[in-house]
Amino acid sequence: MPQSSRGPSPDGVGPPRTEDLTRIVLRPLASSLPLGFFAFGTGSVLLTAAQLRWVPLTQTRSLMLLVLVFVVPLELLAGVLAFLARDGGAATALSVLGCTWAGASLVMLSGPPGRPSPVLAVFLLCVAPLMLTFSVVALRGKPLFGLLLLIGAGRFVLTGAYQAGAGPSVQTAAGWVGVALAAFALYGGLALLLEDTLQRTVLPLGRLGRARTSIQGDLGHQLDRAEREAGVRRQL
Repeated sequence: MPQSSRGPSPDGVGPPRTEDLTRIVLRPLASSLPLGFFAFGTGSVLLTAAQLRWVPLTQTRSLMLLVLVFVVPLELLAGVLAFLARDGGAATALSVLGCTWAGASLVMLSGPPGRPSPVLAVFLLCVAPLMLTFSVVALRGKPLFGLLLLIGAGRFVLTGAYQAGAGPSVQTAAGWVGVALAAFALYGGLALLLEDTLQRTVLPLGRLGRARTSIQGDLGHQLDRAEREAGVRRQL
C-alpha cells in the first residue's frame, strides 16, 4: 500500500514532488500459474474419462464430484493469487475457468449420466469466446498460457456441440483433445514450477515483452509504470 512522508524538494525550493513523498510497498508472492496449469490438466483428464468411457457411465457423478472438490478450489485459488500478484489477465482467465468447471460439474451431477444437456451446451458455447479472448491477450506475453486457453476453448466448443445434439464422434474428438490438453498443461505446469523455483527459465516458455522482462529484468523493470496499476492508481 502507498506510504507518504513530508520533505523538501531535491533542490530545496518549492513544495516536495509527489514522487519524493510516495513509497509503494509490494508483497512478494509465488506464481500461481503452475497451480492453475496442473488443476486444468487434472480436470481435463477427469472430463475425458467420462467422455471416452474410461470409467463406467454410472461413475460419471463421482468424476464430477472430484472436479468440484479438487479442480474448482485450486483454479479459484490460483485466480485469487494472480490478482494479488498484479497479473489481471491470468487472474481473470483462471477465475473464469474455476467457475466454468464448477458450473459444468453441477449440471452434469444434476442430470442423468451420459445424456446431453442443452443448458450445458449453451453455457460452454458462451464460455468459449471468453476463452478465445483471454487467449489472444495471453499470447502477446505468455504464449504457453495463451495456447492452453486456445486448446481449452476448442475443447469447450466440441463438448458444447455434443451437448447440443452432435453425434458421439464429436464427444470422442473432445475427449482426445482433452488428452492433448492435459499433456500440454503438465508440461506448462512443470516448466513454470521449475522457473519459479530456480528463478530462471529451464524449459522453453516463449515469454515475450514485459512477461520476459519480468524474469530477465532487474528490480527497476518490475516497478516500471507501477503507479498506473490497479490498487495504486485512483480508479479502475
